[in-house]
Amino acid sequence: MSASDAPTAAELKREVARRRSFAIISHPDAGKTTLTEKFLLYGGALNQAGSVTARKNQRATTSDWMELEKQRGISISSTVLQFEYKGCMVNILDTPGHKDFSEDTYRVLTAVDAAVMVVDAGKGIESQTRKLFEVCRRRGVPIFTFMNKLDRPARPPLELLDELESVLGIAAYPLNWPLGDGPRFKGVFDREHGQVHLFEKTPGGAYRAAESVKDIHDPIVTQTLDEGTYRQVCDELELLEGAGADFDISAVEAGELTPVFFGSAANNFGVQLLLDRFLELAPPPASRESGGGKLIEPTSPEFTAFVFKIQANMNPKHRDRVSFIRIVSGKFERDMTVVHTRTGERVRLSNSQRLFAQERETVDDAYAGDVAGLVGNHDFLIGDTLSSDPKVSFDEIPRFAPECFAYLHNRSTAKYKRFQAGLEQMLKEGVVTEFTLLDAIGIAVPLLGAVGPLQFEVLQHRLENEYGAETRLENGTWSFARWMRPKDPEKTGEDLPALSMGVTLARDVHGALVALIPHEWALKTFTDKNEDWEITDQPFPPPAKS
Repeated sequence: MSASDAPTAAELKREVARRRSFAIISHPDAGKTTLTEKFLLYGGALNQAGSVTARKNQRATTSDWMELEKQRGISISSTVLQFEYKGCMVNILDTPGHKDFSEDTYRVLTAVDAAVMVVDAGKGIESQTRKLFEVCRRRGVPIFTFMNKLDRPARPPLELLDELESVLGIAAYPLNWPLGDGPRFKGVFDREHGQVHLFEKTPGGAYRAAESVKDIHDPIVTQTLDEGTYRQVCDELELLEGAGADFDISAVEAGELTPVFFGSAANNFGVQLLLDRFLELAPPPASRESGGGKLIEPTSPEFTAFVFKIQANMNPKHRDRVSFIRIVSGKFERDMTVVHTRTGERVRLSNSQRLFAQERETVDDAYAGDVAGLVGNHDFLIGDTLSSDPKVSFDEIPRFAPECFAYLHNRSTAKYKRFQAGLEQMLKEGVVTEFTLLDAIGIAVPLLGAVGPLQFEVLQHRLENEYGAETRLENGTWSFARWMRPKDPEKTGEDLPALSMGVTLARDVHGALVALIPHEWALKTFTDKNEDWEITDQPFPPPAKS
């Protein structure tokens, strides 16, 4: 980028202010992918929303592109979707709900400025919701809550609010209120504007629902609701007003208060109210800390970004690899040259794309808060920093210890090259982790680790369908991986820890020493034996190239 092309301070400030980048998180089956589709529908990015169940006469959801996702009806990879709506540039990161893919979700949460938490109103807070909420809380990510599936029998709304506070420990402020639930559900009451939104049900929730807006005491409202539901809603609203709590946007931004919305994503109830108000209240991109404690402001003219996801074969016709970057500061321009700070090499970013599931368009420019896909065989790893300043480096990406281990056998020696190429790509994407046993002799069968067993299933499915390589799994006997290094800097790499029953030593892909441990008793014994070693469940950062 030449000096004459450099963005002005006013341009950067204007563009950053209108960015909204957020993730949608939930327990599996709470309706996360459906809500994503409806955001796209209301944002004008789709004319007709898909169906997660993907019946033969319905289109598959836009955000679920992988074949296995379509078969299972679940999201097992993170998808990036971008569209412009009411003056905002919206970046939605749809995340896996299945617990085996929580690592992918945690990485995505490093790339967003807010989160929409989807809760099944019939079930309340579930286990995966709690885990994802805690990650958001640790990162200080503002959370907006959508109580979904009000078209089905639901728990009392006051009880759901109480659960947010008692289970998650976050104050809740409902910006709208449900008018009944299940067959009696007729819409929502907008508390901020004193208006009732009544909806007409549409077939499959596929098209934007018609709506009418009236006061809570309007005759149309009393005629639409049965007498019992109407009285209950009025009593609940009176209780809320009597509580006297005020809505505090600063508490939302601090992650201490969650605005709550009620509705039904499948039937479009309350979706546009959520989207419109979320975009008004959610924060634009914030500053981020780089190595050495330097604070990088989003309006800084220096370009900085980090890689939070790598995905191959999103377009089956082209064996390409897409590295997703979150832009932290400055202006991205296609063909710009930046420093890959881990290697020190200068890289030209010539093939940049905006992705809409499998559909793509070239990105010529982007700003802080945006997510762009860099297509090509760059030597990028998850967590890498790209910057115009070689001294900038972000440490945003969390790493997790695997809990499942298996040897991956190639079934056909004739397809060994395909097997190797596919496995190498899966390792770069972070689908699984590879270990090399210290006592391995000859050509070893790859030993892989994963957070959950479904990751192995996805690995095998993709190797067969994308690379034509059939494989066989042989489960390992370990349940824990612990990274190790001597506390004494004088010790050499030849020094090894004392072993206990069932513990095996290995190295990860960066050469770091790892202990593979079968059960908790062995973990305790091993830890007690090696007090002069630093033992952690967090992989050590990869060494920088000299």
